[in-house]
Amino acid sequence: MSLISLFISSILAQNIILTKFLGICPFIGASNKEKNAFHMGLSVMLVVTLSSIITYVIYYYVLVPTNTTYLRTTMFVLVIASMVQLMELLLKKYLPKIHQTMGLYLPLIATNCAVLGITLLNINNDFTFTQMLVFSFGSSLGYLLVIYIFATIRERLETSDISKAFSGIPIALLTAAIMSLVFARYL
Repeated sequence: MSLISLFISSILAQNIILTKFLGICPFIGASNKEKNAFHMGLSVMLVVTLSSIITYVIYYYVLVPTNTTYLRTTMFVLVIASMVQLMELLLKKYLPKIHQTMGLYLPLIATNCAVLGITLLNINNDFTFTQMLVFSFGSSLGYLLVIYIFATIRERLETSDISKAFSGIPIALLTAAIMSLVFARYL
């Protein structure tokens, strides 16, 4: 598979949210406003890309040579949690307004199964370092794209006349289901 097709596939056909259903909690929670969704998407992009690089190096240069690959999930979770902590500290210090708007959802990136899923997919797919970078960046860009589009739809739905039984999270879940059907067409 060429790097271009891997990149496009990771954004659309293998979208981590809509085809793998990973990262749904922050996807629903941080997508109520376009600005929040954009900041969450950028944060996920940064954490995914940096975590993927670090976990790739740890896996192939520490765990494989020492025959301790069974520790990969534990190591990957520690790396991801460290990256989120670092990002939270940097945002708090240098971009306090963004830190405040993201609130509780920023630490959720540490438990975001999309981030762990991407790092594990890099290893399971036996990607080279370059393929891993392309896949990680593309997957996280796909996350940003979908969460932003979803937020724009949710903002529009807030001003629409919707039955009380479907307002809020129920209509958001229906919207996500319809979006995933569109993406599933390309599988």
